[in-house]
Amino acid sequence: MARPANITMCSFCGKTHAEVRKLIAGPGVYICDNCVILCKNVLDRELQLQNQKKLPKFAIPRPAEIKRRLDLYCVGQDHAKKTLAVAVHNHYKRIQPQPSPDSGEPNLTGRPLAHADVEIEKSNILMIGPTGSGKTLLAHTLARILDVPFAIADATTLTEAGYVGEDVENIILRLLQNADYDV
Repeated sequence: MARPANITMCSFCGKTHAEVRKLIAGPGVYICDNCVILCKNVLDRELQLQNQKKLPKFAIPRPAEIKRRLDLYCVGQDHAKKTLAVAVHNHYKRIQPQPSPDSGEPNLTGRPLAHADVEIEKSNILMIGPTGSGKTLLAHTLARILDVPFAIADATTLTEAGYVGEDVENIILRLLQNADYDV
């Protein structure tokens, strides 16, 4: 049975003003409170999915696996490889978003969820050694293993902007180019 033309109804679900609690009017359209809630839930879900895509989850490689892969390309420097492997593993554990114990999401760090609130401090590594000892090879190989961008720069050619030599900005630009501008 057709409804009279003068009865206002929701433009989305077709319910009349009498069938809903509230009917909001717009220019030539109406939306009921149920459809507003439904639309809000859809938008919240999409926003949540977008935020999850921004922080990709990945399996964090174990230190032994990182060292094993470094061993395939680099001979010697076992202490340096172990130190780098542990530092990289801890770095990824630190930056990886942790699921809450009741979320039902898999724990990709290998740590029990009871310890998920443990904060790992940031640490840095300074590789020092004579020319040809493998510092650059280790760093380059590690970047290739982890599939992260890598840029090499000679610090002896760096100068202030405006002088002859390479600017610090050029090094950052090279790193951005190696990352395909994906920051």
